[in-house]
Amino acid sequence: MTLDVSASQLQTHDFRVDCALRSRLLRQMPAILWFTGLSGAGKSTIANSVEMRLHASGRLTYILDGDSVRLGLCKDLGFSDVDRHENVRRVAEVARLMADAGMIVLVCFISPFRADRVIARATAAGHRFAEIHVHAPVEVAEARDPKGLYRLARSGVIQNFTGIDSPYEPPESPDVFIGTAEMSIEDGVDEVLKWFEAQW
Repeated sequence: MTLDVSASQLQTHDFRVDCALRSRLLRQMPAILWFTGLSGAGKSTIANSVEMRLHASGRLTYILDGDSVRLGLCKDLGFSDVDRHENVRRVAEVARLMADAGMIVLVCFISPFRADRVIARATAAGHRFAEIHVHAPVEVAEARDPKGLYRLARSGVIQNFTGIDSPYEPPESPDVFIGTAEMSIEDGVDEVLKWFEAQW
């Protein structure tokens, strides 16, 4: 016999080691840095450099990258709008859990829909959260095309590709804006760290 447990029957436990104690142990305040933008805009490149700088300063960090997550946690999801929503929802929940553990989490996801990024911020549940728009015009991102995805999308091999046949809704008021067609990687990293240090 199987028993169905509804959400109303679930409850969280009041564990005595909380986020504040973990943060004290790590000597840092947790945060979620959410990098959004087109494929090829430079999200992972900027996040990697930000993480290196934070690590060098003694901070415990972790990058949740879109490709890596889709190989594991979200390997059952496709690229329909519904699956994209679920992809972001899962990652937002994981980022919150990691922040609860006291970590600084860098999330590199196209996350094309504003509504999903609003949910991600709400899911952060009080943790410091930065929506970081890593912007490159689609023609610039397509010219870079480090994974050859734009070429496959143009030829019809990939369907629902953001920026080609699926929309990207840019943030209206991001916490940090990085235009990678005009800014160097280091200047972009400095902008992120400027926001980060201002929170402390």
